[in-house]
Amino acid sequence: MVFSTILKLTGFTDDGAIIASVSPAQTRKFRKTDLRMDIRKLQKVVVDALEDIKAKDIEVINVTKLTSLFDRVVIASGDSNRQTRALARHVQEKVKEAGGEIISIEGEQTGEWVLVDAGDVVIHIMQPAVRSYYNLEELWIATPAARRKLMAEHEAEASGSRASRAA
Repeated sequence: MVFSTILKLTGFTDDGAIIASVSPAQTRKFRKTDLRMDIRKLQKVVVDALEDIKAKDIEVINVTKLTSLFDRVVIASGDSNRQTRALARHVQEKVKEAGGEIISIEGEQTGEWVLVDAGDVVIHIMQPAVRSYYNLEELWIATPAARRKLMAEHEAEASGSRASRAA
């Protein structure tokens, strides 16, 4: 049996916690994390859902130190438009079944790259050619300093190859 309680938002504290009450006598302070699914549970639900429909090359990246918008980026590949759309729908269903929330889904029309926003976890489901082209892993894994170093190395390689072709 599931019991649900309607909470009345009564305010916010200086540290960002939410103050809510069932009645004036039962006021409680909630942290943001009290209202969302645990990140480890959400990550497991997402990865399990992707594995159920045979996603390939599933990669989970912890981005808590890179952005405050979300905590994890999950990148997976599907072989066809139909599979990427099916993966996105299955992730959506499993997250909702587990009590999580899907904020939005983008790209379902074409199916080449479907993005599922589950709040603390953003899931990119891409066809291999699109994934290779955009290379999101490199974008999210590297810190800004490491990214600058990679860019400098790529530019050096490119100018070296141009010089050898000119010779």
